[in-house]
Amino acid sequence: MSFEIALSGIQAINQQLETTSNNIANAGTYGFKSSRVNFSSMYAGAQATGVEVGSMTQSIGQNGGVMTTGRGMDASIDGRGFFVSRDGQGLMAYSRVGIFSADKQGYLVDSNQRRAQGYAAVVGSAAQGAMGDIKVPTGQIPAAASTKVDYVGNLSADWAPPTVTPLNVSNKDSYNMSKQSIVYDSLGTQHTLSQYFVKTATPGQIEVYYSFDGAAPAAAPSATLSFNSVGQLTAPLAPVTLNVAAPGNGAAALAVNVGYTGTTQFAGEAITTTNSTDGYASGTFVGVELGQDGSVIAKYSNDEQQVVGTLALATFADEGSLTATSDTSWRESSASGVALYGSPGTGLSGKLNTGALERSNVDITSELVGLMTSQRNYQANSKVISTQNTMMQALMQAL
Repeated sequence: MSFEIALSGIQAINQQLETTSNNIANAGTYGFKSSRVNFSSMYAGAQATGVEVGSMTQSIGQNGGVMTTGRGMDASIDGRGFFVSRDGQGLMAYSRVGIFSADKQGYLVDSNQRRAQGYAAVVGSAAQGAMGDIKVPTGQIPAAASTKVDYVGNLSADWAPPTVTPLNVSNKDSYNMSKQSIVYDSLGTQHTLSQYFVKTATPGQIEVYYSFDGAAPAAAPSATLSFNSVGQLTAPLAPVTLNVAAPGNGAAALAVNVGYTGTTQFAGEAITTTNSTDGYASGTFVGVELGQDGSVIAKYSNDEQQVVGTLALATFADEGSLTATSDTSWRESSASGVALYGSPGTGLSGKLNTGALERSNVDITSELVGLMTSQRNYQANSKVISTQNTMMQALMQAL
């Protein structure tokens, strides 16, 4: 019986050595989770018959350290959750390895070329679409015509009405200040919208004349800005709409709303804090990166960015019961419960660290100590077999 007991110990220790060796070998593998062998006694009735490997435990819930990579398509999860991907058979795989890229078809894939799963972006809405494959538009985005200009600044209360009237854009003495904004037509061609500010004799009033591509402005002002006694804008509170005829290059006519909300009239220097427009020229796809909220951001040559989707994270009631398909990938099981999907930072899902990857959670020191312990246990069981063999030989010689 001693032979069988010692042999069962050696077989169990061999499995423990394999597990320890695998842990040490994967100490540098991103997203790897160390495993532990759990021994249990074997009995035949009340008689002990040896030892066996009762179970294997993977430390899935223990996060590894974070290594900064600086790559825009790398991400680690700070907290619970798994990245979700779909393989060629349509099966879902869950992993902590956040290495992504766009394949030749434009689909976002993980390091195993499985298609990453996420929520599609809904154009013109902050709501998320259905969950599925994320496809990055890799071609060219069309131009978008400008529809608004936002101007915010301080129009000095120290201004005096111009000495030259009426407005003459070539004579700076006929206006107090001018500002130019770039706007785009429907073909993406740039145009210059000029604003000329003229202080009137009426306290707290400034007239605004507009010019498009250097053309002479209208004889009458298009807007009159009114300020109260504490320098706050009182009118117009709604944007001023400018209807610009078609520029003659085949593009459509423009309707641009110029807003002045936040503009003031205080003494001192006239300053501009905001002079922004929407619209842009056409652009070509140049790359993709991830946002900390899991958004997949496509970047284009015209400096525009578009959110094309949001990565999904999965959480489980018992993530320790997931079924391993590799050292860094798992599938759900009946014991783990069904996957609960959500965006990073929502519900039980952790937040993302972009430009970083999760290291292996293997503790080399503990593994080496365990390796030495396994070696001694192996030697002890071998000694039992050797001693039993010596005793049997002595017994046979005595007969």
